[in-house]
Amino acid sequence: MNTENQSVDIKDLEEKLEELIQRYTAVQSENTTLKTKQDALVKERAKLVEKTNLARTRVEAMISRLKNMDQDK
Repeated sequence: MNTENQSVDIKDLEEKLEELIQRYTAVQSENTTLKTKQDALVKERAKLVEKTNLARTRVEAMISRLKNMDQDK
């Protein structure tokens, strides 16, 4: 292998390495964004579960009161 071929091979390797670094950086950025979105969704879900439980409790209380009112008649 002559020096010219080695130089071309090294340049190809450098280009591939640079592309790999760029892809890694893009994936790392995307991963950070996805983690942030996931955290937000987990918090939103927790709030919705809490609201659902509160609504269920209120509805069950109303049903109990209605049953009691019906039994009192």
